[in-house]
Amino acid sequence: MSHMTLDELTTLLRECAGEDESVDLDGDVLDTPLDDLGYDSLAVLQTTGRIEREYDIELAEETVAEAHTPRLLLEFINASLAEHEPAAA
Repeated sequence: MSHMTLDELTTLLRECAGEDESVDLDGDVLDTPLDDLGYDSLAVLQTTGRIEREYDIELAEETVAEAHTPRLLLEFINASLAEHEPAAA
């Protein structure tokens, strides 16, 4: 996998940390602060830990702490995925 989508990220957030019923994660949430979506730093760490295990990548804690929105988190995840993509033959 060389790219994670918003749908994939929100699915993992739901699976790892649940979902606040008052928040519509299927809407335009790319630039909504994760706290406003009901995800505190622990929820984000749980989710990124799962992503690291499943996709065999490493995300720096400082970088994850800076990701205050799904857009920023996806940028960090996708940059890491691209770095670990095998070179074309």
